[in-house]
Amino acid sequence: METVSAKPTKGKPKWLRVKLPTGKKYTQLRGLVDKYDLHTICTSGSCPNMGECWGEGTATFMILGNICTRSCGFCGVKTGRPESVDWAEPEKVARSIKIMNIKHAVLTSVDRDDLKDMGSIIWAETVKAIRRMNPETTLETLIPDFQGIPTHLDRILSVAPEVISHNMETVRRLTREVRIQAKYDRSLEALAYLKENGAHRTKSGIMLGLGELEEEVLETMEDLRKANVDVVTIGQYLQPSKKHLPVKEFITPQQFRKYEETGLKMGFRHVESGALVRSSYKAHKHIL
Repeated sequence: METVSAKPTKGKPKWLRVKLPTGKKYTQLRGLVDKYDLHTICTSGSCPNMGECWGEGTATFMILGNICTRSCGFCGVKTGRPESVDWAEPEKVARSIKIMNIKHAVLTSVDRDDLKDMGSIIWAETVKAIRRMNPETTLETLIPDFQGIPTHLDRILSVAPEVISHNMETVRRLTREVRIQAKYDRSLEALAYLKENGAHRTKSGIMLGLGELEEEVLETMEDLRKANVDVVTIGQYLQPSKKHLPVKEFITPQQFRKYEETGLKMGFRHVESGALVRSSYKAHKHIL
């Protein structure tokens, strides 16, 4: 795999520099988010693609709080004991989408292994609320693995979002280090189960720069195709803080293009591959 620098302290390469979001649509939505205290992952995660996505009428919302029961080495979300479930949250999210006039919404959440249903009921209720209040809005649900339990996955299938997504995040060898409480095969099995049981479109994402080899990335892509996953996103891992896993390498634009070309040849319907690609990047196109 092509690399630039194994030491991010020397500075990020030029292709990781992003322009501040601009544009009339972005400015309008930013004003609404601030005025009504709406919570999007776009803003809280300082996503580099926020201006582009908002300009296209796409935004991502996180449900079930902001404290996760898992402690993944790559993720900036707090770990600990989550707060109790807010049963009014489905209506709040649906209202946010209506206020922002979002055409395509992506929902995601922390892991809630502390709950008997692992949060799957709130997931389903949120989709239902959005459908009621925003019948023209299309949806992607970027779900946790729900420990691979069919009952919980079935709740997502029952509300039929246009896209159901679950991220592998990394290659098999690095899974234990990167996603401590997750299992590589369990994630694959969940994706395969969703497709086998009626999911219209399935999707997964991988981060690069954690020390994976090119052949391992290709193996993961092949595993996703065997699970009949339709869409894959591939982006550069960036360290959220000094407490998190370090960046081992910066992947070049040429290497990202190579993965995109290879993925399309493998049969993926869409491949988004680039340094600044995140799970929700160009999400509105993945329903097509």
